[in-house]
Amino acid sequence: MPHQTVVPLARLLPLALLLPLATACGGAAGAEDSHTVTVTVGYQSKTINTVTAGTLLRSLGYFEEELAARGRKDGKTYKVKWQDYATGAPITAQMTAGKIDIGSMGDFPLLINAARGKQLGQPTRLVSVTGYNLRGGLNTIVTPPGSPLRSLGDLRGKKVSTSVGSAADGTLVRALKEAGIDPEKGISKLNQQPSVGASALTGGGVDALSQFVAWPGQLAYEGKAQALYDGADLNLPTFHGVTVREKFAEERAGVLDDFLRAQRRATDHLRKRPVAAAESVARETGLPAEAVYLYNGAHGIATFDPALRPELIAALKKDVPILKAAKLVGDVDVDSFVDPEPLKRAGHTPSYPKAGGAKSELWPRGQGSTRTFDSPKQLLKAAKGAEVRAAYVPDALTGTLWFADKSVWVANGSDLRAFVTPSHARTYVERHAGARVVSYADAVGLAS
Repeated sequence: MPHQTVVPLARLLPLALLLPLATACGGAAGAEDSHTVTVTVGYQSKTINTVTAGTLLRSLGYFEEELAARGRKDGKTYKVKWQDYATGAPITAQMTAGKIDIGSMGDFPLLINAARGKQLGQPTRLVSVTGYNLRGGLNTIVTPPGSPLRSLGDLRGKKVSTSVGSAADGTLVRALKEAGIDPEKGISKLNQQPSVGASALTGGGVDALSQFVAWPGQLAYEGKAQALYDGADLNLPTFHGVTVREKFAEERAGVLDDFLRAQRRATDHLRKRPVAAAESVARETGLPAEAVYLYNGAHGIATFDPALRPELIAALKKDVPILKAAKLVGDVDVDSFVDPEPLKRAGHTPSYPKAGGAKSELWPRGQGSTRTFDSPKQLLKAAKGAEVRAAYVPDALTGTLWFADKSVWVANGSDLRAFVTPSHARTYVERHAGARVVSYADAVGLAS
């Protein structure tokens, strides 16, 4: 969602005023001579919930194709300058400096983008969504493998790394409050970039890490973390979206339409060829394709759809108080920030598969396609003795997809269910007499 280390706006203002001099990248965004127009796009290659407006879109060349078609009509030459960042903060800084035209980031950073744009005289607009999860499953709190921490309550007094101002921090704050823990005084919170926090977790510097896609899944896949808390427990949507400088949107409305058409094409490609898309993103980012597919696959945690769904906008409004309490924004007029008109102009939005109802999925080694199953038990039967690249199962309580061999398994007679976290498994066991937690190996044996 994402996401960044952020400090109060008042402290950022002097820095922001210097950015045009310090980080200028060869002329203003959208700059042109009489025949050439350059469009600068800021994206986060490893924040894979934004790939349809960044990593995947860039690799497919769809935006350039749309602009080339425009150029054949108006006689101009259009160029795209792609700028890759680790988080949303520098994208916002460059947008408010007039150096980036279009950017993508998570819901909490989008609100900061809106606030800073208005404050610094470079207002921005939210024009589309990239990927979302209606329950909040894109954010996860993880601990080191073998950690004695088994529930949120165990975090009291512990060191927890997150990126303040990110959706992952919002998940942490909300989850702690629900567990009766003061998010400011009940834990020792370390404000760290995702990569720094991941290193701190694996190095023993923190007890837990709250982060956004794809960090939790990547760490779990690599055997460096286990899930403690599934963000879907909040049952509150989280998403990423595309923001544009208002001035650019007005002066280059057609170019913005081209970008949104290209994003739609990239979304269609991801949905029609999810394995190929995951492999492509993995090549571009260095992330494990198996972790990319966990989020962006056919039944992945993320649903990709450019539409500005009412549920997402309503959730965005609920995020404002969290950022206000952290003194990262003042009031944010979400309704004026959201602009649905460009997406409407760019053409009819096709119907995308509805979120939810994830199925168990097996990715055989050496195959360019996956197999789906109606139950985790069926998947386990197929996995036994097979060459498996990755296997995914939905949490029986929240539906959040997770790696089968990293899940917590529960047997209840002949029934086998998987859970992302120990607390989910414990909840199920407490509600079903005779149910018991079993290892993954035992679950495979029982399924057979």
